[in-house]
Amino acid sequence: MDPEARSLRARLGAHVSWANTTDPTSRTARARAAANGRFERLAREKHPNGTDEQIARAAEHLRKAHYAAMGLKSAMSRKAKSVKSAA
Repeated sequence: MDPEARSLRARLGAHVSWANTTDPTSRTARARAAANGRFERLAREKHPNGTDEQIARAAEHLRKAHYAAMGLKSAMSRKAKSVKSAA
């Protein structure tokens, strides 16, 4: 199966799966908890003597930094693809 067909098939499956989900928040709760736990662990490593409030603040900024980095990589990838297709 070529990559385009695989992508379309995966997208179709995802839409069907989410259409069958009545409570999306509970479906993704474990994944969110795991991600938040990761950022909290990283914050505690950086600030071992921090208060719970300081750790929560640092974890939130680590989470935002992570998603900002993902956005930057995505933008760079899209730009590289557009330059490549224009050539």
